[in-house]
Amino acid sequence: MNPADKMIEITARPGPYRFDPIHTALVLIDMQRDFIEPGGFGEALGNDVSHLRAAVEPAQRLLAWARARGLRIVHTKECHRPDLTDCPPAKRNRGLPSLRIGDAGPMGRILIDGEPGSDFIAELTPAPGEVILPKPGKGAFHGTALGEMLRAWGISHLIVAGVTTEVCVQTTMREANDRGYDCVLIEEATASYFPQFKAATIEMIVAQGGIVGWSASLDSLPPEG
Repeated sequence: MNPADKMIEITARPGPYRFDPIHTALVLIDMQRDFIEPGGFGEALGNDVSHLRAAVEPAQRLLAWARARGLRIVHTKECHRPDLTDCPPAKRNRGLPSLRIGDAGPMGRILIDGEPGSDFIAELTPAPGEVILPKPGKGAFHGTALGEMLRAWGISHLIVAGVTTEVCVQTTMREANDRGYDCVLIEEATASYFPQFKAATIEMIVAQGGIVGWSASLDSLPPEG
């Protein structure tokens, strides 16, 4: 088979996005209870979690598509060690003084690995064989083995989704771009507590000929299988 026959081309901005599933991974970012569920840390900070909930069903469809296509799949979760040795003051001292990382929150200690709030929402539970990647920062490469895993798998392209668009999703795409990966963001499967931030971030990503990457609709992906 001609290698070009394996390539998939989808409609995207700023132009078509072409990738070979064998060399492509899905990175699903921080679809965690504390951020997305009513009663979690995100809502406790005064955010409207319905904006993030809107990305759940599209993310489920994207995940099913990636599984059917045999893509490598990585689920990131933002969390820290119980002793907070991986959480610098520059991060912990943000937010409300009464609700900071490591403090008791509605679903256990906030953003601490192993606490109920740090776990994935039930709708997007990782399947056996899929990578669960705890990360201490906003980007999925910082302080993790993601780069080593992608190189070992021969990955050159990343399909990205998750929350929030302007923070952990965009940071991960910028880190990936600096490391030589071609990334596409699936618009329906990402969200922000602030819809205007999502819209602005997408425009930043695709500006200047795709300075960070591509953006595409979920419907642009070919049928499963």
